[in-house]
Amino acid sequence: MVDRSCSVTEGLDGSLCNGFLESLPVTGASISVFSGLAPETMVCASNTVSARIDELQFDLGEGPRWEALGTRRPVLLPYVCSGSHPDWPVFAEALRDLDVSALFVFPLVLGAIDIGVVELYSSDAGPLSPADHSTALQLADAATWQLLRQLLTLAPGGGTDAPPDGSPLSRREVHQATGMVLAQTGASATDALVMLRAHAFAQGRTVRDVARDVVAKTLDFTPNYG
Repeated sequence: MVDRSCSVTEGLDGSLCNGFLESLPVTGASISVFSGLAPETMVCASNTVSARIDELQFDLGEGPRWEALGTRRPVLLPYVCSGSHPDWPVFAEALRDLDVSALFVFPLVLGAIDIGVVELYSSDAGPLSPADHSTALQLADAATWQLLRQLLTLAPGGGTDAPPDGSPLSRREVHQATGMVLAQTGASATDALVMLRAHAFAQGRTVRDVARDVVAKTLDFTPNYG
């Protein structure tokens, strides 16, 4: 049974997650956009576990979502708790603390455009049936078109549809902190985000918490050559 008691479906369109839940035998769903049309942002998550799966991979910079984005192919893990998963060992270990037995990740792509990713999980182990797999692909295709239309119509700067500051889906502080670390260190935007992730991992904190410290100017990455 799907846990709807902790729904955090906000952002561009929370109904997108519900479409997957209503059509497939999964426990939870989350969708994030990675397109250059908008900062990397979680669009919706059906429950707290779905949100945590997304957050862990964002914080760690590893996990099946990155494989799906890199290969532009679904990553299907019907028995995700089995095996060592050498490509993402830290995420795999963290996943053992969650009620997740199967994980199915579908990239949202349109031609040469990478829009984002949908992550589906189940508390029960086992593969999707051929019919359910086909349905998931159709839903992913429909979500891609819907997200693209919404992204193209968002007002500059995020508009009223962007998650508000303080929302569990907003990563505005992370993007702001990345820019500040870039200015402090002279690193690229990619390397600045890596620094935030590394600091968060070393301190046992989330990237969002570290970003808040950077924005509040209580944490500074300026090199100390003295």
